[in-house]
Order: sequence, then C-alpha cells, then structure tokens
Amino acid sequence: MSEKREVAQRTEERHSPALVPPIDVLEDETGITLFADLPGVPRDRLTVRVDGDGLLIEGEVAVETPEGTTPAYTEVQTPRFRRVFTLSRELDTTKSEAAFKDGVLKLRI
Repeated sequence: MSEKREVAQRTEERHSPALVPPIDVLEDETGITLFADLPGVPRDRLTVRVDGDGLLIEGEVAVETPEGTTPAYTEVQTPRFRRVFTLSRELDTTKSEAAFKDGVLKLRI
C-alpha cells in the first residue's frame, strides 16, 4: 500500500464514528493507572499508542456470526472504540505497562 493511501486510510479511520469507552483513572504519587472497558475487542484489534503527551486507545469489536446467517437485530451499530487523552508532562511514558484481559485494558504510566 502506498504511503499516500496509508495516510488517507488513517485519516478516514480517525474521523469515522466511534464509541467512547468508559474509563477510570486512578492517580497516586508514582503515576496513573487507567482502566478502559472495551467489550468485544480482541487483543489483535486493540491499539494503545503513547506519543509524547498524547495517548490513543482504539479497538475494533469483533462480532462473530455463524456462517450462513445474518443478524436480525444488532444494538452495536458502531463497532469501534476510540479515546484520546493529553497526558501530563510529569508522567514518564517510557515506563508504561499494559495488560488486557476479559475486555478490560489496564494501563499503568
């Protein structure tokens, strides 16, 4: 894929509709711990990116339907989660740790 096409695709994804996942942030004297609820997002469709003072959390819901069937009713119309944060410059983002289990992302910065 050409570089121009990749940039266009990323721009389109950034502006496409997305659900805002509920997030809890706990702060202590050594940093923050963030918990993000991302139900239905498998690990291979989760993106967590820290770039300078920016944090991006994005995930695509994987809805499995049996072969030969189509959903008669769905409540999730937007199968993507996205949240963007500006982090305090006091946080050392090079020492971030992440864990993802049962649809919950735990991020320690």
